[in-house]
Amino acid sequence: MILKILLPLVLLVVAGYLYVVNRIAFTFLLPVVAVTIVSVIYFHNNPVGHDRRFRIRSFLNWLPLGLTYACLYMGRYNLTEAKKAFGDQLMPKEDFGTIFAAGAVLYGVSFIVNGPLTDRLGGKVTILIGAAGSAICNVVLGFYTYRVLSGEDVSLFWPFLCAYAANMYFQSFGAVSIVKVNAAWFHIRERGVFGGIFGTLISLGIFLAFDLTKIILQLTRSAEGQLQIWWAFFVPAAVLLGWVVIDVILLKDTPGQAGYDDFNTGDAGADEADGRKLSTFELYKTLLTHPVVLMMVAIEFCSGVLRNGIMHWGTIFSKDIGVAKTDVFFLNWGLILMVAGITGGFFAGILSDKLFGSRRGPSAFFLYAGMFLGFLTMVFAVRLEWHFMVGFLSFFMSMCVIGVHGMLSGTASMDFGGKKAAATTAGVIDGFVYLGTGVQSLCLGHIIPSWGWNAWPLFLIPFTVIGIFFTRRIWNAFPDSRRRGVR
Repeated sequence: MILKILLPLVLLVVAGYLYVVNRIAFTFLLPVVAVTIVSVIYFHNNPVGHDRRFRIRSFLNWLPLGLTYACLYMGRYNLTEAKKAFGDQLMPKEDFGTIFAAGAVLYGVSFIVNGPLTDRLGGKVTILIGAAGSAICNVVLGFYTYRVLSGEDVSLFWPFLCAYAANMYFQSFGAVSIVKVNAAWFHIRERGVFGGIFGTLISLGIFLAFDLTKIILQLTRSAEGQLQIWWAFFVPAAVLLGWVVIDVILLKDTPGQAGYDDFNTGDAGADEADGRKLSTFELYKTLLTHPVVLMMVAIEFCSGVLRNGIMHWGTIFSKDIGVAKTDVFFLNWGLILMVAGITGGFFAGILSDKLFGSRRGPSAFFLYAGMFLGFLTMVFAVRLEWHFMVGFLSFFMSMCVIGVHGMLSGTASMDFGGKKAAATTAGVIDGFVYLGTGVQSLCLGHIIPSWGWNAWPLFLIPFTVIGIFFTRRIWNAFPDSRRRGVR
């Protein structure tokens, strides 16, 4: 017991020391610290009394699945670090906004097919498809980057637009796969805290995408000091292929496939014991007539606008105004986003499970209210050039929005979809996250060059208001396997 508590503390102390003396070593150690902490939390949160053997096997199931998902993030948001390295000459803001928007919209639309497909094939098959497909697309992105930087007269825009869109199609298997598998392994009473673990893995992926990609670019500089940006794509591809091999060996869709008894998870599909697979039409009819799911869709559309409206444009803002290497927040952007995600995810999860009886709406409401106040303050901070305050608010609002995203896309989708429709439900919800991402990317990619950075927070404020309205509407929402309603 004491060892389990001391180990994370010792690792945190070592990580803190390395942060001061060796940033590269710190970058590689921090994922180990994060995994250790969430592992300790997982083994101490057992509200339904699973035996130890089951808990260990469950750990060996969700950990590689979650780390595969984290590395998918690395192969998704590495584009932002690559764009900074390319500069405005090779990749203007308008091009970056359009490329990212195209990928985000395709990601969102893909769920129409990939959600039901995951419910039919199982999460193991689809996470393997997603990871392998994304690896191949990153190889293509790296290949075209190499050609351009080698002096060939090749445009980045169209190859990147097509390859990144294809990458995002395969990426869309990640969220639905992790939700599909975990819906069979976790009871509703333990999913709130697991939502914090889910948020931590999201944050770890963001950390890898930003800070580790930055380290990769530093380590692979040529002898002449030139950045070899293609490694920002080749390294994630290699890592993803490694996780494909591990997942083939360890991952199981259900406890039954791992030699344990399947159990009643207490969610909206818990009483459906007939084993019949619902048709795609039946799945969508159920979801699109469910008022709570529709309101979560609206909330998560706003989350997509806000999350990426902060995460991507914050670091570009810091470079534009010349504080990227001096502001404590933007200098350590990947680390800051990781800390934000962990704190937001566990705040939302613990609040939900321990204070609100596993209802997800209240946690999301408080986090959206925090974002509203944060963006109002940012309007003045940007205009008055309070750059430190902009950095702090970017951290705070990232904490809020990642907490909401983990709570709704990662947890409530399991609650209201049940084991049969978990992937389709997560797909519908997460699809709208990325439709929101596409909207903000396309809009801000053209608004900021034309109107300046003062328009950045002003564009985002209305989406916090919409989010507050709908999170208040689902305050009492809770899955009921008998009525599929709200109590």
